[in-house]
Amino acid sequence: MRHISRHRQRGAVIVTVALLTLFLLGFIGFALDFGKLFVVKGELQTAMDSCALAAAQELNSLPTAIDRARSAGMTAGNLNAVNFQSTTWSGKGQLVATEINFKNGSYNTTTNPVDAQYAQCQHVQPGVQMWLMQALGAFSGDTAQFPNTRNVMASAVATRASSQSSCPLPLALKPKTGSTPPYWGYTAGEWVTLLMGAGAATNGNIGWANLDGSNNAAETEAEMNGKCGTKVGDHLGTPGVQASIADAWNYRFGIYKPTVSPAPTNHNPDFSGYAYTATNWPAQSNAYFGPTPTLTPATATSENFQTKRANFASCDDDGTHMRGGGGHSCESITGLDLNSFQVVAEPGATALGGHHQYGRDRRTVVVPVVDGSNTVVDWSCMLMLQPLSIPLVDVQLEYIGPAGVAGSPCVTSGMPGGWSGPLVPQLVR
Repeated sequence: MRHISRHRQRGAVIVTVALLTLFLLGFIGFALDFGKLFVVKGELQTAMDSCALAAAQELNSLPTAIDRARSAGMTAGNLNAVNFQSTTWSGKGQLVATEINFKNGSYNTTTNPVDAQYAQCQHVQPGVQMWLMQALGAFSGDTAQFPNTRNVMASAVATRASSQSSCPLPLALKPKTGSTPPYWGYTAGEWVTLLMGAGAATNGNIGWANLDGSNNAAETEAEMNGKCGTKVGDHLGTPGVQASIADAWNYRFGIYKPTVSPAPTNHNPDFSGYAYTATNWPAQSNAYFGPTPTLTPATATSENFQTKRANFASCDDDGTHMRGGGGHSCESITGLDLNSFQVVAEPGATALGGHHQYGRDRRTVVVPVVDGSNTVVDWSCMLMLQPLSIPLVDVQLEYIGPAGVAGSPCVTSGMPGGWSGPLVPQLVR
């Protein structure tokens, strides 16, 4: 009888262990599968955050704002890897244009670029494969409670708002004598001269100014490629200017030296490299919005910067000629000496490797406004009008307006949470 009892005890233990093992496998399945869902959710949320921030950056109330915002949002969102770092999102479908929507100030959906203040990106990643839960479903036959796949959704909303700091160009705009903020004596559409001489800028001009406070000319070139963290109250340096600054400046126009290859891939141009000088824009004002002046020579086109950007125009409008070309070239249009540069980014919406494929917002720039001691007191939004010649000569920028107003086309990077600083895209949901 004892022998039989021991066999029964061992049988009971085996059944208990089997049940506990199944129970533990269930918990492990939940932990692993929901852990996977958590990872995919995090990756997808990062993609939606990137999408919303990139889309919000383009919401400047201009007619093309929503089209640009959708394009920027899709590009930024889909650059992220989702589903355990799959660049194709495991073939389950990436972000599409219809998943990017826009809201007005009352947070109602709008398709009017003038009213659009918020960008919302929302995507459902379908069919995320389960691991042990799928096995439990097959074992138990209950695929409703233990499905083979799950869907994951993420959403993000961003807008443009004032920042505490900025990523401006290494320049300093000097207020006009007797002027007051926020315009400092300037008028929207006015051309302002950037002086090449070291410390030459006076009231009503622009001078080079190192954002780190140094006087090192090499630092100026480095800062042309991006430096963040500049704040109101910072003291700027007054450097000399080296000819090499023209390289970083002209990248933004899609103009490169032959040693920079592949040029637009390494150094993004603006959406358009079309340049404005007295040669092709005699009015010397209002290149950004218009109105269109009467141009000379007669062969020059008569469209403002918004139109050129919409067409992804190159420096010579629709070609890649630096010089020559029967009078239709970058040099003939601008009247500038660009002999050190030979490569021009491709124009047009169908060209590969040019302004359409690699273009970014690179010519509407934030410029610090400084007082007499070269201390930052405000920010202005300006348009880079012309590439730099070699040897260096004074060039112009167009004053668009204060960088911190809601309708400003200038959006920078920096720390959010300011009251009147330059606009930065910020997540709000």
